[in-house]
Amino acid sequence: MNTSIFKAYDIRGKYPDEINEEVAYVIGLSYGSYLQEFLDKTKCVIGMDNRLSSESLKASLKKGLLASGINVIDYGEITTPMHYYTRYMENTYGIMVTASHNPKDDNGFKFSFDPLANARGKMIEDFKDYTLKGKFRQGQGMCEERNCQAVYLKYLEDNIKMGSKQVKVVFDPGNGVTSTIIKEAVSLFPNILPTYICDISDGTFPNHHPDPAVEENMQMLKEKVLEVGADLGIAFDGDGDRLGIIDNEGKFVMADQYMIVAIRNMFNDVLNKTFLCDVKCSKSLTDEIEKLGGKVYMSRTGTSFTEANTKKMNIPLGGELSGHIFFNDRGPEVCSAIYAGLRFIEILSKTDKTFPELLEGVTTYISTPEIKVPCANEKKFLVVNKVLDYVKEKQYPYLDIDGIRVNFPTAWVLVRASNTGPNLTLRFEATTKEELEIKQKEFTDLIKTIL
Repeated sequence: MNTSIFKAYDIRGKYPDEINEEVAYVIGLSYGSYLQEFLDKTKCVIGMDNRLSSESLKASLKKGLLASGINVIDYGEITTPMHYYTRYMENTYGIMVTASHNPKDDNGFKFSFDPLANARGKMIEDFKDYTLKGKFRQGQGMCEERNCQAVYLKYLEDNIKMGSKQVKVVFDPGNGVTSTIIKEAVSLFPNILPTYICDISDGTFPNHHPDPAVEENMQMLKEKVLEVGADLGIAFDGDGDRLGIIDNEGKFVMADQYMIVAIRNMFNDVLNKTFLCDVKCSKSLTDEIEKLGGKVYMSRTGTSFTEANTKKMNIPLGGELSGHIFFNDRGPEVCSAIYAGLRFIEILSKTDKTFPELLEGVTTYISTPEIKVPCANEKKFLVVNKVLDYVKEKQYPYLDIDGIRVNFPTAWVLVRASNTGPNLTLRFEATTKEELEIKQKEFTDLIKTIL
């Protein structure tokens, strides 16, 4: 087994070279044994997205689980948030076969060892070590197939409180697994006037890559929003736990900006005035939270870490620049992009303002999107450490909870190792274009010398 498939918060790699049916069987055997041996669980839940390799991988995973003696509840093809909801319903842990927003030829496993979020950090390391030892339990578990669509739709219906205004929305599931449920979910709310694009489930993702955090993937949605005169465009990633937004003017809205809209809307209604964001988020967001009188909890990037902290600290809303948004003020939080999208539609259904008008008064900075710099997995953390040495030598103030975030009086710089691929992730922000260019050049030139 190629140990590089064990990432910071999941298992992920190329199919079939790194992730294949044999690997899936071993992961199942190990996971079922681990749950029984250390967590006293007698059952687990499984699900899969709509990638072409997911069905055969899930079949092998299930064989391994059953061979460990654990009982399996198989919920079939579902979104990742639906899988999280089945863990909540069944009061147990489980594995989802998915590679999230990764390219179509990737696949992997998201799995849990506690009720807060997916496995993360040391949990992954411990499970990797256990798996590589190969000392698994033997038994014969029982399997039951179930469907969670009706209860999940009820969860959405019960936790969304639409106003009276009709809202025109274009939905783009990107041919991912949300294609299988988005129309049923939207039909629960008659005041939504929907248009759909890329809404046929197809694991080859024929229209565009299903990552709504990247603006170029949102071009079809932009065009359709302008064509039909929609109030909002909403896109989902491949497995349905991340969303992206296009406003009524056809403009791409960064996740840290639509988090501002959500926080402004809920601020007076929540007791806890602390809100979570990851290290990639703009100072616009942290400024706004502080202007409202709230507090900022800055977290390392990674949905497992940010979701766990949001729940553990009972934070009403947390989020990441990648488009994971955790609404934790009503019902169970299951990192659902469909639910988050409905919450933004709910806001528009109760106001005469457009989405851009809901962002009026926000302090603006000039920033780059996430910049991906190719860097081998075995080298990327060494590069970050050398950047840290440089920052210390220059005596720049910094935060090192996740890579290096260098904080200047009127700018900040982020250099971190990606948790999901062979890349460095960079982001730059400043009050002026000139300062942005200076900081960007300083650190990109530095990285070039290291690489």
